[in-house]
Amino acid sequence: MDKILEAVVMSSYPNNVKQGLVRRVIEAAKQPMDSEQCWSMLELSTKLYLTGDTKYKREIGKEVLEVYGHYHPEEFEEFFNVRFLLSLLQEGYGPLGKRSHYVLDYIQLGLQFVLESPSANSIFSLLRIEVLRKVCERPSPKQCAKISKLLTQHPQCIPTGKHQLLFCQQLIRSIGQFQCVSEGEEEIMEFLEQVNKVSGLLQRIWRTQTSAILPSLKELFTIISSTEEQEAPSNALASVVQFVPLELMDGVIRNLTNDDSITDVQMMMAIGRMIDWVSWPLGKNIDKWIIALLKGLAAVKKFSILIEVTLSKIEKVFSKLLYPIVREGALSVLQYMLLSFQHSHEAFHLLLPHIPRLVASLKKEDSNSATSSLEQLAELIHCMFFRFSGFPDLYEPVLEAVKALPVPNEDRIKHLLGQNAWTSQKNELACFYPRLASKSETGKIGLINLGNTCYMNSIIQSLFMASDFRHSVLNLTEGNSQPLMTKLQWLFAFLEHSQRPAISPESFLSASWPPWFTPGAQQDCSEYLKYLLDRLHEEEKTGKRIYQKLKESSLMSQAVEHHYLNKTLIEKMFGGKMMTKIRCLKCLNVSSREEAFTDLSLAFPPLDRNVRGSTSILPVEEICPQFIEPPENAGQLMGSPWIQRKAPMASDHAAPSMSVETLGFQEPGEATNPIRGNDVGLDAAKDPLSTFGEQACAPKDSRSVPDLINYFLSPERLTAENKYHCEKCASLQDAEKVAELTEGPHYLILTLLRFSFDPRTMKRKKILDNVSIPVVLKLPILVAPEETEEVCQCGKDGAVPGSGFMTVVYDLCSVVVHSGVSSESGHYYCYSRECTDTVPQGQPQDGVPKPASDKQLDFEIQWYLFNDTRVSFSSFESVSNVTSFFPKDTAYVLFYRQRPGRQSCLLHKALAEAGRLHGEPSLHKDLMEAISKDNVLFLQEQEKEARNRAAYISALPKSPLWWRDLDRDKDDDSSSGGCSPAAGGGGSGSFHGLVF
Repeated sequence: MDKILEAVVMSSYPNNVKQGLVRRVIEAAKQPMDSEQCWSMLELSTKLYLTGDTKYKREIGKEVLEVYGHYHPEEFEEFFNVRFLLSLLQEGYGPLGKRSHYVLDYIQLGLQFVLESPSANSIFSLLRIEVLRKVCERPSPKQCAKISKLLTQHPQCIPTGKHQLLFCQQLIRSIGQFQCVSEGEEEIMEFLEQVNKVSGLLQRIWRTQTSAILPSLKELFTIISSTEEQEAPSNALASVVQFVPLELMDGVIRNLTNDDSITDVQMMMAIGRMIDWVSWPLGKNIDKWIIALLKGLAAVKKFSILIEVTLSKIEKVFSKLLYPIVREGALSVLQYMLLSFQHSHEAFHLLLPHIPRLVASLKKEDSNSATSSLEQLAELIHCMFFRFSGFPDLYEPVLEAVKALPVPNEDRIKHLLGQNAWTSQKNELACFYPRLASKSETGKIGLINLGNTCYMNSIIQSLFMASDFRHSVLNLTEGNSQPLMTKLQWLFAFLEHSQRPAISPESFLSASWPPWFTPGAQQDCSEYLKYLLDRLHEEEKTGKRIYQKLKESSLMSQAVEHHYLNKTLIEKMFGGKMMTKIRCLKCLNVSSREEAFTDLSLAFPPLDRNVRGSTSILPVEEICPQFIEPPENAGQLMGSPWIQRKAPMASDHAAPSMSVETLGFQEPGEATNPIRGNDVGLDAAKDPLSTFGEQACAPKDSRSVPDLINYFLSPERLTAENKYHCEKCASLQDAEKVAELTEGPHYLILTLLRFSFDPRTMKRKKILDNVSIPVVLKLPILVAPEETEEVCQCGKDGAVPGSGFMTVVYDLCSVVVHSGVSSESGHYYCYSRECTDTVPQGQPQDGVPKPASDKQLDFEIQWYLFNDTRVSFSSFESVSNVTSFFPKDTAYVLFYRQRPGRQSCLLHKALAEAGRLHGEPSLHKDLMEAISKDNVLFLQEQEKEARNRAAYISALPKSPLWWRDLDRDKDDDSSSGGCSPAAGGGGSGSFHGLVF
C-alpha cells in the first residue's frame, strides 16, 4: 500500500484526482493490517511530512500519520520511539545540508498518540533535555516559536528543577538575539506572533513556578546591561517584561538600584536599552517598568545616569508619539522624563524644534488617540513653560502650535512638577546644572543659578550692562576698603574676561545676601537691588571714598572732583533727587522736603482712572523707535507749549508745567506739534519701519511707562484719615501732596509695583497688565529759576524760560522680566543692551562725546537676553512683545541711561576723559592673575570632561532596529529628529510607520 500511495503522490495527475486516490488509501489504512505494512506506511508518511517539497505532500503525510496513530496505536508507539526521536532531534532528517525544518512539528503531531503509552515518560524525559539543548543553540524565532508551541501543548516536556531555571534564562538569551530580516507586512506579523508565543511560554512557566521569575529577570538585566555585546540585544526582550507581575516591581527595582556590583555604566546601558523598548508594539506595562527604574535611580541619587540617559534618549521617545500603536507608552515615559528633569531646561529644549511638526501631524491624524495625546502633550509643554520660563525667543513657535489646546491651571502644574521631581533637595543637583560646551555666540557670559537665584543673576547682568557703572567698578584700585564692591569688581572682571560659558556668583551671593532672605527660596529682585545699592553706598561712605582713588589716578579734574566731592559711586550712577511738596488747602502754606532716591517705584493707577487724561503736574513723554535726527539747536526741542496741570502753589512762580513726553508717529489730521513735527527727520508715513514703531508705542487704550510716571507725579489729596498736620494752622487739614524730580540720575531705575498683598489669600498677588515700554523717555526735571536760562552745550536738553523745568532724555538699556504670578515663585530674566554716548567708532571732539542719533540708539545697538547660564541675541521687538505671547512674563524693573545733558555734563565729561586716557579698564595684578589661572583651569576641565563624557556616552546603547533599515525616524530626510509624519499617515494599520 505504501508503494501505491507513493506512486499517487509522485504522479502528475491533477490534485483532485490524487486526492480521491489518497482518500481510498487512507480509508484502507483504517482496516487491520500487519506490522510490517504499518511500518512501511509510517516511514513513507514521515518522509512526506518532513521532506515533502510541497504543502500538499506534507498534508498527505500528516493525514496518514494521524490515521495510523489513531487506528494502529501499538505499531505507532513502536515506531515513534525514544531512539528515533533522539536521532531526529540531534541528527535531523533528510539529506545533509537539507535537514528538515519540521522536526518539532512532527514530534508535536506524534506526541498526542503516545501520551498514554508506557514509553511516554521516557519520551518526555528526552524532550526535557533536548528542548533545553535546542534553546542553548540560539534557534531562530521560528524554531523558538515551535518549541514554545510544543511545550505549551505538552507541558510535561518543560524542563524541571534547575533545568527549568536554566531553560528560562537561555530562552531569554535567545529572545535577545531575535531579528526580523524582512520588511514585508506578512513577515512582520509572523515575527510578532512568534515572539508572542515564546514570551507566552515564559509566562506559563512563571505562573506555575514563581521562583523562576527573579533569576529570569536577573538574566534579562545581565543581557541589557552588558557592555561587551557586539550587537545590541533585540527589543523583543520587551515582550518578556510585560508578563512579570507588577507586585514584584518594587522589590526588583530596589534590589537592582541598591546592588553595589552593578556599575554606573552597566546601569546606564540597561536603562537606555529599556527606554528603547517603547518602540515594541506588543508590550504591556513596559512604560511602568521604565518609569519605575528611573524613579529607583532617583531614589538612590544616581542623577548622572538619569541626566545622560534622558538627554540621549528623550528625542527618540518623543518621535514615537507619531505612531498610534506605541503612543500611549511612549507618552507616559516622555511625561516622566520631562517632569522629573527639573534642574535644567536642556531636555525640554531638545524637543522644541520638533514640537510644532508633531502637533501638526497629530491634528492631521484626527483620531481619538491623537486628540488625547495632544491634550496631554499641551499640558506637559505648559508645565515646562512654567518651570523654565525666560526663553520667549525659543518658546514662541511652540506656543503658537499649542495655542488652541487647553491650558492647565497653576495648581495642576505645580502638582505635576511636585510629584515627579527627582528630589526635593535642590542643592543635591547643584553640580548637575547645564553643561555648556562653549561660550555663547554673543560673546557674553552667563551666571549659574545657585538655587532660585535668578533674581540676583538678572540684576547683576543689568548692572554689568550699565557700561559706565561697570567701567567705574573695574577701575577701582586695590585696598579700597570696600569688600562688597571688591567682590562685585571681581565678578564683573570675570564676566568680562573669563573663557567660561557661565560663572558661579556664589561668593558675591554670600556677601550680598539680605539677612532676611530665605535660602533656596525665590525673592523679589527689586528688593535685592535696593539692598545691594544701599550696602554699596553705605560701605563707601564708611570706607575710603572712590573719588580719592580717582584723584590719585589723575582721572578727574579739580572741578569735577569738587563737584562730586561728597558723592559715592552709587549716588553718581543711580542717585537722583525728588522734592516732595505738601500744600495746606486752608492756608495755602507749602512745606517741602528734598530726598534722594536710587529708583522710582511706580504704582498702577486704579482701573477707573483715566491716566492719559489725568491732571498730572508733570506729564511724561515717550519716544517710540524711529529715525530721529538730533536738532541742531538744543533749545528747539522745548518748543512745545506746556499744559497747565494744576493751580500754582502760593509759593510757586506761576509757570506752566512740563511734559514727561513720549514721541511717536503723528496721526493723520493731528495738529503739528513742534516736538513731533520739526524734529522728525523722516516722514512717518514713508518710514519703512513705521509698523514697528507703532507697535512699540503704547496703544491709546493700554498703559505705558509714562502713564505710570504721570500717576506717580500726580497730585495726591490728603483727606479723611490721611489729613495733613499743618504747622501754620496747628491742626489737621485737607492738603495736596505732589512729588517733583529735581535731579535726574545717570541711570534711572524704574520698578513697576506689580505685587500687592491679597488679604483673602494672605499672599502677594501680581498685576499682569501689559505695560508699553518706550525705548527713549523724556523726563522733566525741576530746576532753580536762575538755572532755567542755562543750557549745557554738550547735550540736547533745554528749558523753557520761566517754566522751572528742563528735559532730560533717557535711553532704555535693561528690562528685568518676571515670569510667574507671585513674587514668591516664578523666574527672572533680563533683556539688556549697552548704551553709550558716542556714535560707534566715533571719536570725542574737544573732550565731549558726540551724541548718538536716535536711529543708532534704537536700532544699531544689539539687545541681549540673559537667562541664567544662557545668553542669546535678542531685539527690542522681543522686549515689546514678550507679554503679548507670554501673559505671565511682565516687565518689572527698567534701567534707563541718561543722555549727555546739563545735569550729567560733568559726569559724562569725566567718564569720557577716563575712557580716552585709559581705554578699557585696566585690572589690578591679582585680579588679572586670578582670571588667567581660572581660564587655564577651565581648559583643563574641558579636556577632562571631554574624555570622561566620551567614555560615558560610548557606553550608551545605540537604538537598535528590531528589523533592519526600517528606522524611519532617521531615514526620512525631511524630518529633523524623527518628528515628521511617517508613510501612510502613521495610522494604526500602517506597519511602515512602526519604528523599532
